[in-house]
Amino acid sequence: MPNNWFQFKQFKVEQDKCAMKIGTDSILLGAWANCSESKTALDIGTGTGILALMIAQKCNAEITAIDIDEQAIEQAKENINNSPWKHRIKLLNLSLQEFKSPEIKFDFIILNPPFFQNSLKAPDESRTIARHTDKLSQQDILSFCENNLTPDGKLAIIYPTDLAKEFINISNKNGLFCNRLCKVNPNPSKLTHRFLMEFSLATPGKTNCTIESEITIETGVRHHYTNEYKEMTKDFYLHFKY
Repeated sequence: MPNNWFQFKQFKVEQDKCAMKIGTDSILLGAWANCSESKTALDIGTGTGILALMIAQKCNAEITAIDIDEQAIEQAKENINNSPWKHRIKLLNLSLQEFKSPEIKFDFIILNPPFFQNSLKAPDESRTIARHTDKLSQQDILSFCENNLTPDGKLAIIYPTDLAKEFINISNKNGLFCNRLCKVNPNPSKLTHRFLMEFSLATPGKTNCTIESEITIETGVRHHYTNEYKEMTKDFYLHFKY
């Protein structure tokens, strides 16, 4: 059973009310994301609030965090109110589709999206919404970002490799281009299973290129982490078991 809480260096996250618990995907995404110049940020599907809190630690942006699940919002509110950045994070209990016309555009948008397709649904409705694409498709995400990113704004997102490639392919039809891509390997003997990706609005007539990198999480021994993974996440994890 996962712990009901997760202690980071500068904040603590309770997760007993949330359908989806904190996992490596969110921590990787939050640690890898580049939001340093952002003044406004949006966390879509905030869950426990983990990504909003990580971004708040990394930059001085005013952050909006949304989630369709009422219990998730209650959990995120608890975590944010107990953090050093509660005055910079606003929570809204609504879906991305309901958030069609925000008053401002965003310098930075981040999400760890649902990615299960055509698979067995969980008996818990909240868990199903958090895990499956039924309520938040790739097209929903891309259309929103095309219309609500500032000219120099960025989208940071993580997907399994097959869906990541699909997301990159359809992003071009929505005026977005992949600037950075990091391939994530569980350990040296396993194939890449996640892509960390950063997108921005494509500039007509400009030749765009993607900066690619790669990271391996474990050395090959369970809970023995690579130096590159420790370096990436050092500002957040309290300690490592190695």
